[in-house]
Amino acid sequence: MFIRTVDDGLERLLRASLPLPEEIGDVAFDAPTSNWSAQLSRITVNLFLYDVSRSTQPTRSATQRIDSNGRSLRRAPQPMIQLGYLVSAWAGSPRDEHQLLGDLVSRLAAVQALPPELLPSAVTSTVHLDLAEDPLNRLRDIWSGAGGQLKASFTLQVTVAADSFDWQDQAPSVTRIEALTLPKPIVRG
Repeated sequence: MFIRTVDDGLERLLRASLPLPEEIGDVAFDAPTSNWSAQLSRITVNLFLYDVSRSTQPTRSATQRIDSNGRSLRRAPQPMIQLGYLVSAWAGSPRDEHQLLGDLVSRLAAVQALPPELLPSAVTSTVHLDLAEDPLNRLRDIWSGAGGQLKASFTLQVTVAADSFDWQDQAPSVTRIEALTLPKPIVRG
């Protein structure tokens, strides 16, 4: 669920900051294959999710909350996940694509985290954004693996907590400790 939430948040961010209204262009998450690109007829920003891995960031701490029935709930620490998106721009000409790609870089470089109000549902951590080089996956290898032609693009790394553990009832709090007295040993003489 958290990947879909991140996808939706990224689309909302791009539509608001470029601006790219739905009647003018698309935000897609498809593999940029030659078949896919041949079907494009509008300006399109493509965010192809090509990598999902565990982040080197430490696991987030356990969280607590009170539900609507007044029950105290606890959630185990969530592992951090890194999502790698290949970001590319598709328009009528290379010049238009470069303009759109430049606008994407400018807007995304200014944002360190997705604003929570752009996310369609709550996530368990901040959604961090970073324009980064991916040392394990070179862009030209991703393009050739997708079967598409090499194109100007960049990598957007997103780090977010996974929804790995559900909420559970929390053990009652300790409010007092009573001394435990042991019987005195019997001494025989």
